[in-house]
Amino acid sequence: MSDSELIQKLKEEWCNIIIWSDESRVNNNFEKIIYTEAVPKTQSELKKAINLNVQIQTYPEALAEIVNSKKLIAIAWTHWKSTTTSLTSLVLKNSLENVNTIVWTILKEFWWKNAYFSDSPYFVIESCEYKRSFLKYKPTVAIIVNIEIDHLDYYKDLEDYIYAYKEFIENVKPWGFVILNWDDKNCKKLLNLREDINYIEVYSDKYLICSTWEELNFPEITMKVPWNHILFDAKLAYVVWIMVWVHEHNILNALENYSWVWRRMEIIWKTKNWNTLMSDYGHHPTEIRLTLKALKENRAPTRDAPTKILTIFQPHQYNRTLELLEDFKTCFKDTDELIVPNIYESRDSEEDKAKMNSKIFVNKINHKNKIDWENFEKTLDLINEFDKKNKNSIIILMWAWNIDNLRQKIKTV
Repeated sequence: MSDSELIQKLKEEWCNIIIWSDESRVNNNFEKIIYTEAVPKTQSELKKAINLNVQIQTYPEALAEIVNSKKLIAIAWTHWKSTTTSLTSLVLKNSLENVNTIVWTILKEFWWKNAYFSDSPYFVIESCEYKRSFLKYKPTVAIIVNIEIDHLDYYKDLEDYIYAYKEFIENVKPWGFVILNWDDKNCKKLLNLREDINYIEVYSDKYLICSTWEELNFPEITMKVPWNHILFDAKLAYVVWIMVWVHEHNILNALENYSWVWRRMEIIWKTKNWNTLMSDYGHHPTEIRLTLKALKENRAPTRDAPTKILTIFQPHQYNRTLELLEDFKTCFKDTDELIVPNIYESRDSEEDKAKMNSKIFVNKINHKNKIDWENFEKTLDLINEFDKKNKNSIIILMWAWNIDNLRQKIKTV
């Protein structure tokens, strides 16, 4: 729908990429067309492919053909799948077993790409629950650590959402593993659905192997990144590879050297006025709340000025913004200032768009320093104004569409 730095990099490699749609490029010479489930069947190129009887597959269907023959580790839950997938993949990559993996973000350890392949029998993926996509996969290990309603343009309610995770567990291969966060009330509803798989309950300081009732404490894990939710993700990765008999030294070495991932609390650079520019893909109110809380708790006031946080949040979908509005109202309390530009449209009905825009959204938010600005270009001016007035503060670009492209326009030191 719009250009980006990543699209330009793909063009430099080999990809013929067209921004927006052009059905003239679809013809009988295509062997197969793979599409994201964010694309509706009414999209012009997809409609033409169907009319021409070209084989079509969703991305999860195509990926399942590759990964289901491997020892698949599928990571599926509402928040922070990419961080856990990254940590889990890096541990195995640094072991004798090696790994295949596709992550929904970029890692420097993968030569600034989002995928890594080898002759390993293991494959690690993020398993998206949207439209029950993750039911295409047959994992040996399934990791489910939080379940909080999302994608209400598809799911009826929380009960329907949880039921999809129950169906996902039905796909785990016999005698495989299901790893659950025992501090999450909805995860507890997934325990003991099957007798032919191994359940592991994970706590903040220990984990319990349910089949043997063996309780084991976590070793001390000293992360370079200071945030507690990332430390918990590291403990999940630890459990996975202890089950696979990776040596503990290799596990800890990989986890403790983890320092960076693209658009996951990513520190981009210092601005012209020595403010820290960050980017984060958080879009659900819980993710936003915990990210801003972590930043506030770890910021350090200086002699020059107290550290402030400016959040530029671009909502993803009119529908999601409507359905989760009550939680959005309070999730920005730990930012000092908030800017909301235009809402990213995806899969939205005309009815949803009539009920919601950035002005309505901002008026509902409980925050004293908030600005709605539907003219996206004005957002850069507001960021630069904040940058001039503050030092040693944080500017964070959050979530979807073209908001992250602003990083290239914000002046560095």
